[in-house]
Amino acid sequence: MKLDILVLAAHPDDAELGCGGTIAKHVKIGHTVGVVDFTRGELGTRGTIETRALEAAESSKILGLASRENLGLADGFFTNDKEHQLSVIEAIRRYQPDIVLANATYDRHSDHGKGALLAHDSCFLSGLAKIETKDSTTGKMQEAWRPKTVYHYIQSLFIEPDFIVDISEQWEVKTRAVKAFKSQFFDQSVSEPQTYISSPDFLRMVESRAIELGHAIGVKYGEGFTVRRYPGVKNLLDLI
Repeated sequence: MKLDILVLAAHPDDAELGCGGTIAKHVKIGHTVGVVDFTRGELGTRGTIETRALEAAESSKILGLASRENLGLADGFFTNDKEHQLSVIEAIRRYQPDIVLANATYDRHSDHGKGALLAHDSCFLSGLAKIETKDSTTGKMQEAWRPKTVYHYIQSLFIEPDFIVDISEQWEVKTRAVKAFKSQFFDQSVSEPQTYISSPDFLRMVESRAIELGHAIGVKYGEGFTVRRYPGVKNLLDLI
């Protein structure tokens, strides 16, 4: 299945928190969007692998994803080496995205920065024809494929964005997608140890960040992204 946009995420819920509104926006206008989670989030204090999988499936329905899969890399311990790159390259070649959205280049959780570098390097290597990979779902040899661009969404730590996407109309969808991960975020019905992201303050921070980024471009809510190379603009009227 070819996708217009592929989101690469270190953990289930990274995509929802970092770019859930952007995902919903592009799905609404007819683009195909998928998510590949690197790990199952098995080191998370709250919930289990099974609950996270069910929550990810529910969130995927809310966002309208065309596809979602999990590579099963080791939470907290995956690295940017050949073995892991080949796993990500296989996914990139399977979905042949034009755009990849990846983790923040640095963040409070070390997996996020590692995930950003793994995604970036794998996107480049995926375009090299002499790297051979086989699609694990079909058993067929894959063709080289390099996405046109990679953008990094912003996560817990504030990073100055290079551009901001207006997600005002998608804020409610993003919020529902995030809250689908009931085991991870604030929910009075869940009785598990409190963590950095399970307090009401964390979700308020997420909204405050979106309000601040939206204010910067004159809209209600926004999501910010950073780039490693300058994005091109074909038409000034595309800018707001």
